[in-house]
This record gives sequence, C-alpha cells and structure tokens, in this order.
Amino acid sequence: MLHAYMWRDVASIGVPRPHYLIAIMNITKILAVLTTFATLACTTAHATPVNLVVNGDFEFTSNGVGQIDARTKATGWTSKGYNFLFAAGTADTTGTYGGLTLWGPANGSKNGLKDSPTGGNFLAADGAYGVAPIYQTITGMTVGQQYILNFDWAGAQQNGFSGANSEQWIVSLGKQTISTATYNNTNHGFSGWMHETFTFTATSSTDVLSFLAHGTPTGVPPFSLLDGVSLTAAVPEPSTTALMFAGFLLLGAGARFRRRDGAGKQ
Repeated sequence: MLHAYMWRDVASIGVPRPHYLIAIMNITKILAVLTTFATLACTTAHATPVNLVVNGDFEFTSNGVGQIDARTKATGWTSKGYNFLFAAGTADTTGTYGGLTLWGPANGSKNGLKDSPTGGNFLAADGAYGVAPIYQTITGMTVGQQYILNFDWAGAQQNGFSGANSEQWIVSLGKQTISTATYNNTNHGFSGWMHETFTFTATSSTDVLSFLAHGTPTGVPPFSLLDGVSLTAAVPEPSTTALMFAGFLLLGAGARFRRRDGAGKQ
C-alpha cells in the first residue's frame, strides 16, 4: 500500500490518486476543522451569560428597605402594590419600614424562616391585599430567541395574623405568562426557598417582565418572597452544535466524493 506522500510523487507524473485515499484525506481535513470549531463552541458556551435584568437581587435602592415606590425605590423596578423590601436577617426581627414582619423563629414560629440563597435584600409581596405587579422593561432581546428566567421564591405569612394560606407567583414577559405552582402554607408557616426556571421566547426586542403575587385567603396576609432574578439568552450545548456542524461537513464531503467517483467511472 502506498502512503500519502508517495501518491503525491506519482500524481506529479500524471498518475491519479485512488478515490479512497482522497476520501481519507478529506475526512482528515474535516476532523481538523471540526476540532477547531468544537473548541470555539465550548469557549463560547462557557462564557458568562449576560443578565438582562437590572438589579435582580434588589440590592440597589434609593432609601434602604420598605414599601417599593412609597418609602424607597428599587433600581430598575416599578411597583404600586403592597410590595416590600427586607434586609437580610430582619424579616422576623426589626422588619421592614413601618414595623411589618413575617412569622419566623425570632418571633414565635419554628418554621425555619431564613434569608434568600443570594443573601442581602429580598422582596416580599402581599398576594391578597393591595395586589399589583413589580415589573421592569427588558431591552436588547432578539426576536425568536429563547430566554431563560431564573429566580428564587418562597411563601410566608405576616406576623400578627393566623390561618392557613397559599402563595404563588404569576410571571409574564410581554404577553407570555407562566405561573409557579401554588404553595399551600400552614398557619405561621414558611415554605423554604425554591428555585424556578422558566423559558420564554422573545416576540420583541423590548418587553416588560413582571411578577404578580397571588395568595389566599384575604385577611391572613400571605406573602410571596422573591430574589435572584436573572434573564439570559438560551445557548445550545457545545456538543449539540459540534455534532450538527460535523453532520453538515460529512454530508458535503460524501456528496463531493460521489461526484468524483461518478466522474472517474465515465
């Protein structure tokens, strides 16, 4: 069997290379290109995704904690409802502005109330009184692109009130709406923090992202808690992208080889 370098010599005097050798050499080139592409794909996939949400952890405010757009403002967000910001470690102790607190270990309930996974400030929205969404306008989206929304949430109850209750978040991006499951809370209870991931498809480059608390019953203030909000573009897995590209290359190489093979037999 002649090696590739030997076929270069015989080709120089007019002897054509066998078709199988040409195919092998083409596949070698394809694999080299594929390796380079896969490396680039992995690098891109592991780049830090851009969070389109401003102040998703509610750390930036105009006047500390309290009722949003009444006592303080949360940068990037708008709210006209009974929606409050709590600082870490204060929900069942000093509370937020006005003395509003939630049931927790520090005020008589062994419900395990604790700060959010991201730490710092978090939002608490009454789902049965003064209900109104907290929202912000998202920009820089690509129409048709999928976006992944991540956030942490929990169900709790205002201190000083009693009775079983329920909590839920209704989340919208433009005209698309997805809701969390309803959490049925016990008297003076706390659900524990839960992580949610929703997928939306952009229908405009600019749209409104909103969170609306829904709770029952009226009179036992059910509070839905929120923190760690992020919205990022969905990125295909690098292995998926590489396999698709490899498929296209191999199909192209196969078609080219068949054309050459057919021409050689004529």
